[in-house]
Amino acid sequence: MTKHAKLQEVLQQFLMRCMSGAEAQGIDRIVELELSISQAKTVFVLAQASGPLPIHAIAEQIRLSVAATGRNIDQLVRMGLVERREDESDRRVKLVTITKAGHDVADQHLEARRTALSTMVSRLTPDEADRLQQALQPILAGDPLRPDNQEIPE
Repeated sequence: MTKHAKLQEVLQQFLMRCMSGAEAQGIDRIVELELSISQAKTVFVLAQASGPLPIHAIAEQIRLSVAATGRNIDQLVRMGLVERREDESDRRVKLVTITKAGHDVADQHLEARRTALSTMVSRLTPDEADRLQQALQPILAGDPLRPDNQEIPE
């Protein structure tokens, strides 16, 4: 087994442990609201958007058809998680914005994930925590792990 293959195996185990614990807690509010995966993805996309998005742009990001995305948005509007309005410059275009209730759902999901991750990190010894941080910092600072066309937030 090559070094890269072994690293991939170890990283996969590490990330799965981290993600499964964090996702289990973070998914509770989504399940409570009975959101589908695509509806939850829509809420998260809108929560990260800097402003209103047209339905076709949301469809691209969540990889659904415009029609299916429109149906999801209809349900999210009824739930009060998003608002939809016509674009003033082109009435054929429908713009979608997240509401405070939608932001609350996204924030609760992220906070549950942060809390779960914090709990996992707190189980590390100080030496393990220091070694993990020292190993990750230079890797995260470099380009190899940066997704295409995305800057690392500071």
